[in-house]
Amino acid sequence: MKIALIGYGKMGQAIEEIAVAKGHEIVLKIGIENLEDFTVENVQKADVAIEFTSPHSAFGNIQQCLDAGVAVVSGSTGWLEKWPDIQQYCKEKNGTLLYASNFSIGVNLFFELNTYLAKLMANHPDYDVVMEEIHHTQKRDAPSGTAITLAEQVLQHVRSKKHWVNEAAKNREDLSIISERTDPAPGTHKIKYTSTIDDIEIIHTAHNRKGFAGGAVLAAEFVVGKKGIFTMKEVLGL
Repeated sequence: MKIALIGYGKMGQAIEEIAVAKGHEIVLKIGIENLEDFTVENVQKADVAIEFTSPHSAFGNIQQCLDAGVAVVSGSTGWLEKWPDIQQYCKEKNGTLLYASNFSIGVNLFFELNTYLAKLMANHPDYDVVMEEIHHTQKRDAPSGTAITLAEQVLQHVRSKKHWVNEAAKNREDLSIISERTDPAPGTHKIKYTSTIDDIEIIHTAHNRKGFAGGAVLAAEFVVGKKGIFTMKEVLGL
């Protein structure tokens, strides 16, 4: 499999290491120092593009890859207000797009656990729920995309919460997400249900970037030769 890496920071380099070890070829690496090489022609050398960049550039980067007719796997966060637009663009191009706020297999299992727990807690209003997330100081968005996904899962089932806020909640209808930035911290997410009697909490802690990078390569292997819009649920058969 030939891969174009759109974004060659720490995550891109971790993806490269795992992809090469699995026998894949990196045919294009785009970072801030060589943006002029990010052309349709160069992207077309790849079977799939893996895009990990910034909130302000992700949408345009994905469009460029779809223009090239190349499947895109994107893990950039902080831009999902444009998600309906990129879905429509992908359909118009008859393209292939897989987006995940987190590619870690462990985190995606954690998503399933979070949803199941939220369903269980839905009929127990004596419990309040709060969230915490910790990342490294280079993390540009807060809360993290993973935290937002977790929060939306809670909101879908715990009807006493109406929306999330990135601060200590001022009223019971707010789902509080407390964000902390400290080094070194690849990523920790905690969901805690509290009552006057007891606490129930689930936690996922990443030890390094290998889980994210390995999942991204797995996703890339999955989308090659397919058309449509996918998530990690399809990749992992969840």
